[in-house]
Amino acid sequence: MTGSTHVPRAGVRRPGVTPAGRARPRGTAPLAAVAAAFTLAQLLLVRPGMGLGWDETVYVSQVSGHAPAAFFSAPRARGVSLLVAPVAAWSSSTALLRVYLAVLSGLALYLALRAWRRLFPARVLALAGALFASLWVTLFYGPQAMPNYWVAVSALTAVACFLRAGADCTDRLALAGLAASAALMAWMRPVDAVWAALPLLALGPVRRHRRALLALLAGLAAGAAEWVVEAYVSYGGLARRLADGSAVQGGLGWHLAVGHQLRGLAGRTLCRPCTGDLPHPALVLWWCLLPLFAALGLAVAVRARRTAATALPLACAVTAAFPYLFLIGYAAPRFLLPAYALLALPVADALLHLATAPRRSRRPVAATLVCAGIAAHLAVQLAVLVHTVRNTTAAHRAWARTAAELHRLGVRPPCLLTGHEALPIAFYAGCASAATSGPNANTTAAGIAGTARLTPVATLVRTGAEPPGYTRGWPSARLDAVRLYYVVPGGAG
Repeated sequence: MTGSTHVPRAGVRRPGVTPAGRARPRGTAPLAAVAAAFTLAQLLLVRPGMGLGWDETVYVSQVSGHAPAAFFSAPRARGVSLLVAPVAAWSSSTALLRVYLAVLSGLALYLALRAWRRLFPARVLALAGALFASLWVTLFYGPQAMPNYWVAVSALTAVACFLRAGADCTDRLALAGLAASAALMAWMRPVDAVWAALPLLALGPVRRHRRALLALLAGLAAGAAEWVVEAYVSYGGLARRLADGSAVQGGLGWHLAVGHQLRGLAGRTLCRPCTGDLPHPALVLWWCLLPLFAALGLAVAVRARRTAATALPLACAVTAAFPYLFLIGYAAPRFLLPAYALLALPVADALLHLATAPRRSRRPVAATLVCAGIAAHLAVQLAVLVHTVRNTTAAHRAWARTAAELHRLGVRPPCLLTGHEALPIAFYAGCASAATSGPNANTTAAGIAGTARLTPVATLVRTGAEPPGYTRGWPSARLDAVRLYYVVPGGAG
């Protein structure tokens, strides 16, 4: 069983900690190794040239000169766009962007684990980091221009800094880390940040946590400020933006989405609508065991007299996961990344307890069983990752083929695309995108027809579906599962 890891009181020195309260380098080597392996695995398994996904094109287009900025719906926040700006603002290379994000995500994981060094033994942290980093969904989204991974590592850091600041209110580094990580959470997804921070906010009024509460509130406010200001400038106010965000997500309310999340474990990056059979039991077993291992981790923590260091991340994991399990009617595996990051600590503690707690004569058997279980789990995650990367790459290549065909037909920038999957294909083609209905609606049929008199316009229609009325008289071409209706004013089209 892991040893006691009380948070030291102010002025109390502990073996392995320097007088300034900083961990000696030897304790961080396993954490650095896990973070480096995470970055390397992303580069090897998630191909840098995979192409940008639908949501990625929205975020990247806000700062890229490759294509006009795509419609930015109410739930989105600008954090990802600003995160990728150092690369996307001057280069259209997806491979370069992937490498940049892989390195950055590995560094973020290292800093998040390091924040817990005074609260858990290094071996627990290293295993927790390895468990979280080896999930297919973590590896898949680590190098992507998406917000969920960043909410996850920010939440992990914020809980550690909150606990450290509560144990020592003079720990300025912990207070600064708490404010910064809360700001990053809110910068990426303000509503998710509030859900993840609910247990911290509930503990804030306790006297020893008041400074931590102020740092947390300051960070959340700083991170969400732009989103709130934008709500009044562009969305008709904060209440209207929240209502529009709910509508985009199908209307927030009581929805049992647990089954949807289970279906997503097989590699469905977006399960909407979420129908079909549940995946093979081997793909979902680890997910079903998570609550059991987390409960065991809490029991281990109680015996080791560090209940708060385990109970608080567990509580934050529950509140972070709650809206995506019970309040929306669809699922995406990335939604639960913050919960997985926070659950990794008690789960790692539980696994190490199972491997080391039995009597000496039985310990090798227990350790072998735990290692075998982890190895089987890793094999499942790798298989799902390879399958997901292959399918995603094929879909992105289809978008690239459509963009190339549009260019061949004369639909080149400046141009406008509408219809089926127009938003991501428009980015690939360097065009603007528009929609007359749905969550990305930003124009009318008359507006599109008027644009077509001056600018190349194409509408993408699924094979067999009726084209919009404004395309009457336009030439068309068949490509894969879509038909392109297009017009090039003054050209051959």
